[in-house]
Order: sequence, then C-alpha cells, then structure tokens
Amino acid sequence: MPGLIGKKIGMTSVFDENGKNVPCTVIEVGPCVVTQIKSKEKEGYNAVQLAFDDKNEKHTTKPELGHFKKASTTPKRKVIEFLGEEKNWKLGDVIDVSYFNDNQWIDVIGTSKGKGFQGVVKRHGFGGVNDATHGQHNRLRAPGSLGASSHPSRVFKGMRMAGRTGNERVKVLNLRVMKIISDKNLLVLKGSVPGAKGSYLIIEK
Repeated sequence: MPGLIGKKIGMTSVFDENGKNVPCTVIEVGPCVVTQIKSKEKEGYNAVQLAFDDKNEKHTTKPELGHFKKASTTPKRKVIEFLGEEKNWKLGDVIDVSYFNDNQWIDVIGTSKGKGFQGVVKRHGFGGVNDATHGQHNRLRAPGSLGASSHPSRVFKGMRMAGRTGNERVKVLNLRVMKIISDKNLLVLKGSVPGAKGSYLIIEK
C-alpha cells in the first residue's frame, strides 16, 4: 500500500536535533477506512480503496450509504483508490498515522491553489520591458515577441503566455517526517505542501 489520505491543517515550525528552527506543515492523516478491495480476477486490476473524513448521512446518496455499510463504517467525504495488491488489510480495517515512522521520507500529492487568469510576469516570472522611456506605453508587464511573422505564421505550441494559473495536481517528493502526534493523528512534515488549508492530500511512502 503506497499511502494514506490526509487533510492540510496549516504550518508551524519545530526545532530539529541541531537546534535549528525548521518550517513545517501539519497534516491530519486518517483514520482511513478500507472500503473496498479490488482484484484482478473481478475488477481487472488490483487496488485498495480508502475513505477519509466523516460527513453527514443526509448529504450522502443511498448507493454511497450501501457502499460504506459493507465496510461497517460511517459515510466519508473523500474516497481514493491506491493501485497495487495489499494482502495484510481487510474490508473495514482502520489505518491511522501510525502507518508512518519518525524521520521517514515521504511524498505528498495535492491540488495547488488556484490563482485565476494571470499574466506572464506572475505565471512564468517574466521581467517585462523594465523601461518606461523611448515610447514604451503600458508595456511594463508585456510578454514580448511571440514568434515569426510570415513563416510559420502561427504561435508554436507550448509558448509561455498568460493563462489560468494554479489549481493543478502537484507532487512534492522527499519530505521528512519531523514529528508524529499519534493521539490527534497529526503528521508534521518538513517544508511546504501544495494546497490551501483544509484541502485533501495523498501521503505516499
């Protein structure tokens, strides 16, 4: 099993073994419930489905209620499949933050903050014209030349231009586990992770 589902709580800082103040992200990890185990014989692939974060029963559809009832658990907000075969877990098993260890290196997947439609300076770090003289007017944040004229008479694909920024799936590799608070299911990771406070994350070993 590659990982668990979590929720971003916010940021803080802790002191490491060298006395250095390290910025960290606090993530609520689990408890996650195994709501389905898929096999190659039945579904065509091996996977384990985990669910996280309770939600009100009145906001749950009847098919979803039946699905969670099979796993003997309450309705959940977030359901994610993890590919691969897991022989140690059974339907209805509960996995919490104890799945991880101190000083372990893990990966985190999340959805970055959406910033809407942005220009090239904010989106790609362009410098702009940087000169308001010599006839330049309202060109300080302009993208500059986009390509040739008569040939090829078009803008090449992949040209860095203005557009929608953020709101993308981002994976951050090799974050160190600084601390585990087991009684509150909290995981303290070194550095930052994508997403806003309260957004869901996938934490992989």
